[in-house]
Amino acid sequence: MAEILGLDFIHPLKLFDIAKKEKRLLYTSAPMVRYSKLAFRQTVYAYGTDLCWTPMILAKEFNRNHFARDSDFTISTNGPQPPTIVQFGANVPQELARASSLVAPFCSGVDLNCGCPQSWACSETLGAALMEKRELVRDMVVETREQLRRDGWGVDKEKDIDNPKGRSVSVKIRVHKDLRKTMDFITTVLGPDQDRHIDWLTIHPRTRSTPSSTPINLEALEILTSTFGDRVPILLSGDVFALGTLPFTTPLLTPTPTFTSTTSTTVSTTTTSKPPNPPDIRTLTPLPKLAGLMSARALLANPALYAGHDACPWSAVETFLTNTARAPLPFKLVQHHLSEMCGPGMGADKRALLTRGERAGLMACGNMLDLVDFLEERRGLRRGGGGTG
Repeated sequence: MAEILGLDFIHPLKLFDIAKKEKRLLYTSAPMVRYSKLAFRQTVYAYGTDLCWTPMILAKEFNRNHFARDSDFTISTNGPQPPTIVQFGANVPQELARASSLVAPFCSGVDLNCGCPQSWACSETLGAALMEKRELVRDMVVETREQLRRDGWGVDKEKDIDNPKGRSVSVKIRVHKDLRKTMDFITTVLGPDQDRHIDWLTIHPRTRSTPSSTPINLEALEILTSTFGDRVPILLSGDVFALGTLPFTTPLLTPTPTFTSTTSTTVSTTTTSKPPNPPDIRTLTPLPKLAGLMSARALLANPALYAGHDACPWSAVETFLTNTARAPLPFKLVQHHLSEMCGPGMGADKRALLTRGERAGLMACGNMLDLVDFLEERRGLRRGGGGTG
């Protein structure tokens, strides 16, 4: 099927290897409800994101309803098809295995969500509720790997890294208040070193009840990466706001060039300031076993984050609009994306493409033609020096 559609895939573990050879971390985009659609995935991929996640898809509904399959997972056969991981919400091994079998021809791998803290998900024994079901999670990934193997896919991890039919199985987790429970969870899900159950692991170092406004638990992350980082590649999800101000150090995190520090097309909603100084390396937590980063909110505001931009450039807005023309999104969703991109980002650099009032004008547009004209007018004013602070 992939050959018929002209799709070409690269094994995610090969991407880890490429990033390591380039002496950098792997850069990934997080599974975000509503937002991690194809047009956005294509945009962040154009600006240095190595591996993209879909929004979480409910495996049970995906298996049973073709409308869910059509709306929840979109691929591109014309233009870039970013290396994509399909994330599922599931609590039955056969459901996850079947859904994974359906998407395997069109993606690089599948991922089980064990991190969503929303009450509706946890009440259905999905997301973070699975952190209390380590044997069930193990059974789900094992059953999924076996199903993919029966379907003819290469699921032998590093052995299939160059196999065009190689596919990955991974898990995204949170941590427990008692870190020993998290270590037991990972040990169970990971399985034996000679034939581990998962290709890699994504860790969001907050508990199910920890609000996103609370900083991630770097001590827990350091312990977990030190314990398991040699056995399986580990991604960090959480507080990845700007590459130059991450609260940890690693041999794979080198200074990244800043492309927006001299631009004259951005304005601030308050006052224009110099980019922040990098943190004192002596105060940073060392994470030598970390393999990659996963960003959510910061990438939503600045799709060019991994390309070294401190704030979203106009070119990223243009790229996103081009992608939405080829892979349409609901108009209100396009507006929200653009409002995020044109506002101040999640990092310390708070420059913005549009003022607060201008962003209100953007949200007042009633259709795509008005929205594009509005943005063109605003950018024309910036080029002509008519922008306001």
